Amino acid sequence: MYPTREKAWEIFTEYNKDEHLIKHGLTVEGVMRHFAKLYNGNPDEWGVVGLLHDVDYELYPEEHCKKTIEILNEKGIDEEVIHAIISHGYGLVNDVKPETDMEKVLYTIDELTGLITAAAIMRPSKSVLDITVKSVKKKYKSKGFAAGVNREVIENGCQMLGKELNEVIEETILGMREVAEEIGLKGDI
Repeated sequence: MYPTREKAWEIFTEYNKDEHLIKHGLTVEGVMRHFAKLYNGNPDEWGVVGLLHDVDYELYPEEHCKKTIEILNEKGIDEEVIHAIISHGYGLVNDVKPETDMEKVLYTIDELTGLITAAAIMRPSKSVLDITVKSVKKKYKSKGFAAGVNREVIENGCQMLGKELNEVIEETILGMREVAEEIGLKGDI
């Protein structure tokens, strides 16, 4: 079964209660929906994959992506959806390589959304609505800023997609703007 957005939300919130993880799931969902349009994908399907990508992370951080398989199999979720989700752990927690455009985008933007979120929070406006590629790139180059963000994953993802980093940052910002209010990054503009 390819879950509806409502079913995906039900599953996601059954396993995630932390406000930051919920906002991250919503952020990745929004960005995946945005990229789906660029790749002629189905925004609902891409969004569900984005929303569920960290379904196991709050309760099972040491088994990230491994527990996802068990959880989603129990819920009757399609193998295609599960594969897409666990591929974002490629080279980090598993060897499931992203193959489809959807999988490559998820792999690339998961870490990037974290960096953009941190950069937006540091702005006087606390918003993604006025953040620029240039300001994100400046933070990106500072290894001490959002040090937990794996820049190598982002760069590898850009290579997989055949896209320049600036373009991926720009499209990720645009995707985050579409859900700015929902993710708490509308700020004071």
